[in-house]
Amino acid sequence: MKMTGKAVRVDETREFEFVLQFESGADELMDIFRQYESLSLWSSAIFVNDNHMWRLDHAKGTDEALSAFDRVFLDETRCNECFDVDTCDTARSYQVLDRQETSRTIYTLRREIKKCHSLPRFVLDHVQEGTVFESRRVGDEYRWRVLFPGNYPIGDVYDTMESHLRDGVSLSVSHITSAGNWNATERIATDFSPEHWQVLKAAVTHGYYERPREVSVSDLASILDEPRSTVQYRLRTAEDRIVSQFVEQTL
Repeated sequence: MKMTGKAVRVDETREFEFVLQFESGADELMDIFRQYESLSLWSSAIFVNDNHMWRLDHAKGTDEALSAFDRVFLDETRCNECFDVDTCDTARSYQVLDRQETSRTIYTLRREIKKCHSLPRFVLDHVQEGTVFESRRVGDEYRWRVLFPGNYPIGDVYDTMESHLRDGVSLSVSHITSAGNWNATERIATDFSPEHWQVLKAAVTHGYYERPREVSVSDLASILDEPRSTVQYRLRTAEDRIVSQFVEQTL
């Protein structure tokens, strides 16, 4: 086969991040996340075509939080993805692949997704191909990152989604940029216990990583009502894990 040397044009890959926020009472599942600060859910794989969506989700939290999460998330009669209605005319099935005291790994299969007003469905309608999804739920936010060919007008997706929001749900765009370090945060996050997440979240929220620091380890211990030695240990082990995994996975 003769090579001509002619360059093949490849569209710049870009990413955008949509954030869906839910008021109290607007969604039963998001109310569970609002109630339990330890609870988080992130996706490691989402695949979508015209009729189906497959995904793998990883939940972390206390035993009490995960029990409440299981009751709602695994209910096949309700929709976990729709932001216009509580239920939609699609078939859903779930399989818990791994069940631990503080974590779950769940496989989801959704059929007939054309009847579901979900973010992947709307993006697929506009972009059609070459799209990769990631998602994360925590607190009152359902955050989506989407990797896509750069020549598509993402504003059209935003306008379509916004027109379908139900009461109590709002939509915003966090950023639209060239594709960067895709999925690094989620890979690092997988190894953290709820206690590690609690300490890290408090450290960031209260300015421990600001320069100059706004709080000390002792201050964080008072805020969390934990012994200083416990907070210092969790903070140090979390930081060590972040640095070591960053080096292994990205350098």
